[in-house]
Amino acid sequence: MMVDEKKAKFTSNHGGKTIYFCSSSCKASFDKNPQKYTQA
Repeated sequence: MMVDEKKAKFTSNHGGKTIYFCSSSCKASFDKNPQKYTQA
């Protein structure tokens, strides 16, 4: 999903990058297991 970085209310930092989310539930899922959503 594409998220507008300027409008995103939810973010996490991973591997030195800021990840933007459309909702708090998406952010929570990512924060529990970021390796599932990022490339090795």
